[in-house]
Amino acid sequence: MTSDRFSGSSPLLVGIAPKQHPEVLQTAAILAARLKRPLLCAYVDEASYLVEWDPARSAHRLSLHPDTDDDEIRAVSSELRGAIEAAMADVPAEAGRTEWTFRTLAGDPARALARLAAESDAPMIVVGTSERGFTHRLTEALNGSVGAWLVHHQSRPVLVVPYRMPAHEDRT
Repeated sequence: MTSDRFSGSSPLLVGIAPKQHPEVLQTAAILAARLKRPLLCAYVDEASYLVEWDPARSAHRLSLHPDTDDDEIRAVSSELRGAIEAAMADVPAEAGRTEWTFRTLAGDPARALARLAAESDAPMIVVGTSERGFTHRLTEALNGSVGAWLVHHQSRPVLVVPYRMPAHEDRT
């Protein structure tokens, strides 16, 4: 892991979440390695409140990038860092190794990822699809799809990695 300032090119941005299917991180890690770009992994805490963003005001910067002193955020961050390290270890040797960093954001996931992409000048955003099942479909119907919002409101390419489940396990 490295700092937020990468040497060389701007990072690929990947939106991650606890218990997310591993294909999202694996795909982003392999893509970043093959493109010789660093990887910026971002988790958006939807429970945090985001005020209208103005980078000149420190309170607003903290709203976009929340304080990680909260025990729950620390636990999620620890879990996600482990998933990132596992994904980076699974990158094939011929693809090469890449720098990565982890950020915790606040607010609406799609808008927070769009802001971070603009802030870091990311050439691409990588996100996953929702998992299958009634609860996931209901959540998406109420909150909207992060990938769909980004595709329609973002000037950067967006790679949406599908949830791959073997056909014999597909129960929907």
